[in-house]
Amino acid sequence: MSDMCNNIHHIFQNLKRYKFPFNEEELPKNGIYILFEKNESAHNGERIVRVGTHTGSDNLVKRLKEHFIKENKDRSIFRRNVGRAILFKKDDSFLEQWNWDLTTRENKDKYSSLVDFNKQKVIEEEVSQYIKNNFSFAIFEVKLKTDRLNFESKLISTISLCKDCKPSLQWLGQSSPIHKIKESGLWLVQGLYKTPLDSAELEEIKSLLRTDNKYKKTNNLP
Repeated sequence: MSDMCNNIHHIFQNLKRYKFPFNEEELPKNGIYILFEKNESAHNGERIVRVGTHTGSDNLVKRLKEHFIKENKDRSIFRRNVGRAILFKKDDSFLEQWNWDLTTRENKDKYSSLVDFNKQKVIEEEVSQYIKNNFSFAIFEVKLKTDRLNFESKLISTISLCKDCKPSLQWLGQSSPIHKIKESGLWLVQGLYKTPLDSAELEEIKSLLRTDNKYKKTNNLP
């Protein structure tokens, strides 16, 4: 699995890199994003710390905004997990409130009167600053939902199964209260340790990238 993961990293490390603020016009409407985090390394370059996509048609930019810009942890499990690590690292009791999901009417009725929304705003801002300062992403266009979900699943599994992709001791995810995040070195809980990418699927990704040059910064594909 290490060889396949090495190939994946080599491909995505050599794609054009984006970070906040990003130009929406440069991004495809549909695709997969690959997150890298400052000071995390693997396979002779930056380590992939998250792979994600979107289900709704033409929603890639919207999904990226939910992660990077919109300060609502209930619309981004990535934001929620970064906040959890920040709070757990500080032994902050607000973690209990942070874990409450207020997207449903039932939970709003149950928890809204108990939440310190001023404190929540402070943590949301802290999460935003951490994400904007520490994460960059590469993308590749995948138009069909079924293909996006398949590639996302296989990429996550391949990376999580790789024994050479280890987080640094200083990685914020080491402070996560969620064991799967610390264990995998990924800001993910779902989709770990399942069916990895095969050689034919790797060639499909390479083919997609050769067809669409605007998301590449180099022609050096392994």
